[in-house]
Amino acid sequence: MHKLGRGSRDKVQQFMTITGASEKVALQALKASDWHLEGAFDFFYSQPQISLMNSRHLEDLYNRYKEPDVDMIMVEGVSQFCTDLQVDPQDIVMLVISWHMKAATMCEFTRQEFIGGLQSIGVDSIEKLREKLPSLRAEIKDDHKFREIYNFAFAWAREKGQKSLALETALGMWQLLFAERHWPLIDHWCQFLQVRHNKAISRDTWSQLLEFVKTIDPQLSNYDEEGAWPYLIDEFVEYLTENGFVQLRK
Repeated sequence: MHKLGRGSRDKVQQFMTITGASEKVALQALKASDWHLEGAFDFFYSQPQISLMNSRHLEDLYNRYKEPDVDMIMVEGVSQFCTDLQVDPQDIVMLVISWHMKAATMCEFTRQEFIGGLQSIGVDSIEKLREKLPSLRAEIKDDHKFREIYNFAFAWAREKGQKSLALETALGMWQLLFAERHWPLIDHWCQFLQVRHNKAISRDTWSQLLEFVKTIDPQLSNYDEEGAWPYLIDEFVEYLTENGFVQLRK
């Protein structure tokens, strides 16, 4: 605020005191209203994502879970976060929340990711977030959001510095994601990878499997042997037919 004049600084301070908003939000509202305080209040309360949230509450919430000596929420903090939300850390809703936070790594949140994510969801307390859990979980049922969450999950679950996703991690993520979409071949896919592949999963394989699931019916009646599927998916189809799980129509 050192670049502002005395009158403007006073307005920012007054706005923050009354609304509980951060300095950034106060400046945004005052600039939008040409520095008229009443207009700034109108702007603030007309923005539901801003007005419903108290920035100080978000800071306090972040500080509750962050590491004592590192400015980041890590495994212990995430575990406490889940406990307070009354959800299992393996619940798919935690993946959805992490997607909203644009988290770079599983079981870690930076200050910006955590606070920005809760702002995008529109909550500033654990109680409000807990009330949102059913609607957050329901986002998986939306095809467009599911695709975004699915693609997000690859980098999120990957170990730092790795281009591919460890097989065991990929299998766990697929079981979690496709349990919600009820893909009947998921168990066969996981067994096939363990028996025939047993290697880390590339981003291409990760992406192409979703296309396969979305376009090819579980009986493979519309599968084209001459199609441009990756080698691994063609091998999976062979595995299904060889073991009698599915019969290809000639």
